[in-house]
Amino acid sequence: MSGPNLPPLNIPALLRSHGLRPSKGLGQNFLEDQEALKRIVAAADPGPADTLLEIGPGLGSLTRYLALSSAAVTAVELDGNLFPALETVLAPYPNVRLVHGDILKLSPAELGLPDGYLVAANIPYYITSAVLRHLLTGSPRPRRLVLTVQREVAARICAAPGDLSLLALSVQVFGSPETVATIPASAFHPAPRVDSAVVRLEVLPEPVIPEAKLESFFRLAKAGFSQKRKTLRNALAGGLRLEPSEAQARLEAAGLDPRRRAETLNLDEWGQLVEAFET
Repeated sequence: MSGPNLPPLNIPALLRSHGLRPSKGLGQNFLEDQEALKRIVAAADPGPADTLLEIGPGLGSLTRYLALSSAAVTAVELDGNLFPALETVLAPYPNVRLVHGDILKLSPAELGLPDGYLVAANIPYYITSAVLRHLLTGSPRPRRLVLTVQREVAARICAAPGDLSLLALSVQVFGSPETVATIPASAFHPAPRVDSAVVRLEVLPEPVIPEAKLESFFRLAKAGFSQKRKTLRNALAGGLRLEPSEAQARLEAAGLDPRRRAETLNLDEWGQLVEAFET
């Protein structure tokens, strides 16, 4: 992988020197592999005028590469214990701004991010869905996201109709995701139990479902997937507290077979369903 080469960080030594241990509760697995780091930057493809948001910079391994490839990096870290080490590692990079906080409680506007900013992050599984929803429904909206997630989660995000999940729909309504690289567990310290994958999402100028109807879409999708083994008729009736006959009538008005299941619907069909529930 081409790109700038930096001396690798000695993660175990850095942790020891600052009296730190990776937090299991925060899902801290620090990416060490230099080629993997460069793959993530290449997937984000920042230009010299771009602003990048990094979520969970950890000890700064990826942050350094992002700083060399863009105009500015805003790195939001929840764990205040990491800041002394982070500030040491990132001292040579004046275009990096460190923010101590929870990304889910900070809007892109509050962070001062410009329209069309980029996202590059290695995030723990347990916040994947929440982070995506937060950024993609926020304002301003990013133009590209590159996330390192568990390999199985990447497969779910990129699934096709017939095997869709609420997570996949929540992402694909904003753009087309693709898996661009896989990263073995051995590339991290400490090594997680599973391999990871890098997912890139090119964000559409406008969501597939019109902006004004996104709230209805998410409400219907959540209800539809609330009881995956049930037909849409029964899942929507239970999730929305409707009579089954009412749910069936709405599905038929949308031109959909009430016996289908939520994972089989494509985005156009979800759009038809939103229209049927809004009339």
